Amino acid sequence: MRRVDDFFQVTATHWLGTMRNCSNHFSNFRKTILRSQTNHISVINKFLAATSTIPFLHLLSNHAHSHMYKLIIAVLFINFTAQAQSPVTITIHPDQTVQQIRNIGTSGCWFTEEIGATWPEKDKTRIAELLFSKELDNTGKPKGIGLSAFRYNIGAGTAEQGENSGISLPAHRVECFLSPDGTYDWNKQKGYTWMLQQAKNYGVQDLIAFVNSPPVQFTKTGLGYKLVKDSLANLQEHKYQAFTDFLANVMKAFDKKNLHFNYISAINEPQWDWSGVKGQAKQEGSPFTNEEIFKVTTALNKSLNAQKLTTKMLLPEAGMLDYLYGGNLHNRSRQIEQFWDPASPYYVGKLNHSTKYVEGHGYFTDNGNAQLIKTRTKVKEALKKYKGLEYWQSEYSMLGNGFRDGKPGRLSQIDFALFLAKIIHQDFTAGNASAWHFWNAYEPGSTESPRYYLIALNPRRETNRDTLYGVTKNLWALGHYSLFVRPGMYRVETGTSDNLPDTVAAKNLMISAFKEASGKKLVINIINYISEEKSAEIILDGSATKQTYNIQSFRTSGTNGDDMKPYPVNQDGPSNKIQISLPPRSITTYVYSQSR
Repeated sequence: MRRVDDFFQVTATHWLGTMRNCSNHFSNFRKTILRSQTNHISVINKFLAATSTIPFLHLLSNHAHSHMYKLIIAVLFINFTAQAQSPVTITIHPDQTVQQIRNIGTSGCWFTEEIGATWPEKDKTRIAELLFSKELDNTGKPKGIGLSAFRYNIGAGTAEQGENSGISLPAHRVECFLSPDGTYDWNKQKGYTWMLQQAKNYGVQDLIAFVNSPPVQFTKTGLGYKLVKDSLANLQEHKYQAFTDFLANVMKAFDKKNLHFNYISAINEPQWDWSGVKGQAKQEGSPFTNEEIFKVTTALNKSLNAQKLTTKMLLPEAGMLDYLYGGNLHNRSRQIEQFWDPASPYYVGKLNHSTKYVEGHGYFTDNGNAQLIKTRTKVKEALKKYKGLEYWQSEYSMLGNGFRDGKPGRLSQIDFALFLAKIIHQDFTAGNASAWHFWNAYEPGSTESPRYYLIALNPRRETNRDTLYGVTKNLWALGHYSLFVRPGMYRVETGTSDNLPDTVAAKNLMISAFKEASGKKLVINIINYISEEKSAEIILDGSATKQTYNIQSFRTSGTNGDDMKPYPVNQDGPSNKIQISLPPRSITTYVYSQSR
């Protein structure tokens, strides 16, 4: 026993110091390992491997009395797991507002023509209901996701060219209202316009027109895309004003139909070359330099004024968020500075149809949580240099491989849905986005692998008319935001008792909250990214402590039927403090409505 007593006398000081110095080590280990999607044996092995590197414990582990090391580790691990499984406290600060939300939406490109013009009434009206309805059915489940923005593609005339367009997929060829002889045919894009009318009927706030290519009669190639990679616009030098006059005429024609476009985006992803081999081209598109974007924008401002229109202009629709604040593409980068710095030769701030909304696409900036958060934080910081600018994430789908999130093999629907929800969450919280738009509402594909769409069109629908489409969990993931976070709401600050760093929280619980300006309604979205049920307490502080709320909850999970399904909320105590249980791999929305 003497040897043991001597050992502990010598090492007592080291032991006490280690316990103090290692608290952060165990805390960080708990945050990053236990909540990862793994089994407990794997967790224990990782725990042992990590702790054995701590000087004092390393000494014990190699000492003759290594059984003492194992005993200490067992005690620490029990404490470690108990802390990890303890409920987290989520605090909502309704009095601490951040950005105001303008809208949440999607695009209806390419396949809208087929749906609106050729589908049976019951099927196409159900598609519209899924996208635009804000109503609940008799069980309390949402009928749709209540989008507040819808993007309408103004075509370049490649559909009229048919196979001569060189675009391989017929659905990606789009009609143009303007004929080469200079006459207009407002019966073109009939299917697109049908869906636009449904958006209007459902009360969608913002109808947004966007353009991939100028009309083919105005392009240098006579096609809806480039044939060579030179980074210059596929627009004839003397056709800038003709192009924007065409866009103004479209805006005016739709005003007459009582389908007013609040916004128009004349440029789309100007960083990409949009060149192709004839017969193998993918879609309409054109690059633009910053100088060329400025020329289009000033010409469009003039055209809108000439028609006495109120439509506002959106730009620059950067192909990646990096190009808003940085990038190394000659005259196609640093677009926030280029277009909103008063000292820039391309400053658009004095144009009366310009806005302070800076549009960029979230593609290829989702490869890991560090990149995801860092990129959006840089956008936010770049915007702060110029008063009043707001970030609009105007296109996103899972084009890159970031959606795999390190998971090998086949993913499930809820994996895609949770990743989408994480992207939306980070755009709102790290990037302070005031608008968020998914890319395409519907495309052909499987409901089981919905990287690019919300609604999966049956690839065999031409021969199997009984099943035209399937609904994916991506739709409902977006719906947790679009249906409940309405235009005019403000995001408010939140906090958690575990104080996880943002990159770690992105693997665990992600919380965002929004309130009406009046304070009468509060929406809390919680993403439980882990494969374990999590208990939590939600506390509202500040002025909310004086209010009484009725609380509803809606959940999407991997469980069949859990698609924004309503669930009861335990309100036994005061409504500003409730206990909740979050199922594994789920998205839950809590809607607080003042009862008095």
